[in-house]
Amino acid sequence: MSYAWKIYMLAAVSFLVGTSEFIIAGILDKVAEDIGVSVSAAGQLITVFSLAYAFGTPILMALTARLERRKLLLYSLGLFVIGNGITFILPGYESLIGSRIILALSTGVFVVTAMTVASKMAPPEKQGSAIATLVMGFSTSLIIGVPLGRVVASAYDWKTIFGGIGVLGLFAMLVIAFTIPQTDGEEPVPLRKQLALLKERKVALALSVTFFWIGGYSIAYTYISPFLLTVTGMSEKWVSIGLFAFGIASLIGSKLGGYSTDKWGFPRTLVGGMLLHAVALILLSLAALSPALVFPLLMLWSFSAWSSGPTQQVHLITLAPQASGIMLSLNMSVVQLAMAAGAGIGGIVIEQASLPAISWIGAAGVTIAAGTAAASLGLSRSYSRRKLEERNLREAEV
Repeated sequence: MSYAWKIYMLAAVSFLVGTSEFIIAGILDKVAEDIGVSVSAAGQLITVFSLAYAFGTPILMALTARLERRKLLLYSLGLFVIGNGITFILPGYESLIGSRIILALSTGVFVVTAMTVASKMAPPEKQGSAIATLVMGFSTSLIIGVPLGRVVASAYDWKTIFGGIGVLGLFAMLVIAFTIPQTDGEEPVPLRKQLALLKERKVALALSVTFFWIGGYSIAYTYISPFLLTVTGMSEKWVSIGLFAFGIASLIGSKLGGYSTDKWGFPRTLVGGMLLHAVALILLSLAALSPALVFPLLMLWSFSAWSSGPTQQVHLITLAPQASGIMLSLNMSVVQLAMAAGAGIGGIVIEQASLPAISWIGAAGVTIAAGTAAASLGLSRSYSRRKLEERNLREAEV
């Protein structure tokens, strides 16, 4: 079997773990109703997942750095199956909290390890494409997994989704055990070294862009199903179709964001995409009562939000090319922290203000991200110019 097919298999499993992460936002109203809590309380399941992912994954990756990679993939998937089993079998809010923590840790370890394995299986000139394939598998869960989960939850009990994912997880373990080659572990990168980059002003500012961008997105996206059902008045069928369209637009936005970054550079693409993101959320608020207007605005929001993903990653790598792996790992943790903060803030907004207010607050967060991005890019240009001047001065002295 060629390395490409093995990477596609890893991407398929990434789709599975991605669905387990994202599906909660698509069925939040059904979860809340079934376990007898408010929508805002159910939204904190996303907060818990994201916090566990953000803080737990770097620690677990450091502790398991020397472990053979195929074993680590299998161990993380075993934990993943247990987490889904707990969700399917045990009742109550507390058991859901516990299962979300287990799923977060297993998902984080699997995704990071799968990227490492894929990059080592692929030839040097194909490593970027291998990682992109895995990322696409993970993000495809938004396109297919979340709307499909909504359909299943409408026809059956929502817990059926997690039972099915758990069974597929067992099958995925068999596939990996028999197809993925053994890969040696690595020397652990101490957390102290990972966090040392945060002391650099340009890095801290760039990562804060991720925080406000994803935080603003998460404030609205976490509660998108209740928003479409109660504020816009969409039917179950149209909510499922809306989530599917949202996913398709996210894939197009991601692709065009990468193309725009290559053609016009990341400064214009990053700031422009985030400003469009904020405008889309504001228009979503203004047109909230009209399903005919909300549907295309939903796609515009998803398109603009996801167009910033590849652009921001390129930006971060250019800031510390000698430590690109650590930068992307830090960015992943910030993404999860932002999702946790967004879900938490969105819950407070719903409790203290109203459900329609989430898109206004989300737009404010993304606007801050756009302003911070402009400042970050200005600082980066100033830093590069200063370094160039210092190098020219040293050469002149020699």
